[in-house]
Amino acid sequence: MNQDFLNWSFGILNLILGGFIKAMWDSYKELKKTDSELADKVNQIEVLVAGTYVKRDDFDRLAHAIFAKLDKISDKLDNKADK
Repeated sequence: MNQDFLNWSFGILNLILGGFIKAMWDSYKELKKTDSELADKVNQIEVLVAGTYVKRDDFDRLAHAIFAKLDKISDKLDNKADK
């Protein structure tokens, strides 16, 4: 009788611990999957940001246009100051 009681109690304890460990393992797998998905999203954002830099040729063209306008404004101001 005493041995049967110990067998049943250890069996129930193993059942409870097994369920707890299974729940923890499932939770770990879910967190790992979520982490992987978040890492993929961050990588996609990095690619998106890296793809939207201004190209050097475009920047040089824009800078040249801005400085040309500034030179015209400066010339107009010089002509106004002479009068």
